[in-house]
Amino acid sequence: MRHAPCGEEIAAELEHRLVRLCQPQGRRAINASGILLHTGLGRAPLADDAAAALAGTTRYSVLQASLESGDRSLREEKIQRLLIELTGCEAATVVNNNAAATMLILHTLAAGREVIISRGQLIEIGGSFRMPDVMSRSGAILREVGTTNRTHVRDYEEAINERTAAIMHVHTSNYRVRGFAGAPDIGELVELGRRRDVAVIDDLGSGAIVPLAEFGIGNEPLVKDSIAAGADVVCFSGDKLICGPQAGIICGKKPIIERIRRSAFARMFRVCKLTLAGL
Repeated sequence: MRHAPCGEEIAAELEHRLVRLCQPQGRRAINASGILLHTGLGRAPLADDAAAALAGTTRYSVLQASLESGDRSLREEKIQRLLIELTGCEAATVVNNNAAATMLILHTLAAGREVIISRGQLIEIGGSFRMPDVMSRSGAILREVGTTNRTHVRDYEEAINERTAAIMHVHTSNYRVRGFAGAPDIGELVELGRRRDVAVIDDLGSGAIVPLAEFGIGNEPLVKDSIAAGADVVCFSGDKLICGPQAGIICGKKPIIERIRRSAFARMFRVCKLTLAGL
């Protein structure tokens, strides 16, 4: 049986609890897990420049106002300019994470219509994010093609009909299918989309801005390569490979980005001044 605590033990426990209450919760840690992007440890460390930029937002800041006219301006205007330069896209916007970006894109482009995706790309990531469920919540209708290990361009083409809104390509960043496996790359899907007048969505997940091999890490698909291939809209994470704050970054054709900004969901998924400063 446990003994009743004495006065000294109660005092020590009380002191311990008071110290914990007074300490900030975001305490530093050493990542010895072997997992570079560990969600429980805050994913990627924030870049030094990003951390410094946050200091400028602790008071009033020019978030969404034009210095020339005083009118309301585009919240992510500066981020858009940088992303255009970095990726070659026509326009860009930012939401609170890449799951929200995927949801917003699907709802904007395909609510009530079909989106074609390979069975081998129906991913599940942490927190029970499942592509079929996200597609259902967005209002889009899932149209699976191919098999788990192999999907061909002809599978996508045969699935296109008058109800088709988009073809979706998803980078399976957290698993690999090896051996007798294969799927069309984004360039092949863009060529099909142009030929059949169907939008092409590329969900890159982590999303790399620069080649990673020079840093001793296996390469991930580059955002600029997807844009150069002609994808209509590309989404990726801000808090993984670019060491920024949690965000979902959406790049693509200007008319599509403008439609996404007008969506009712866009305000629900909007980012704050801290996220914009960090990005």
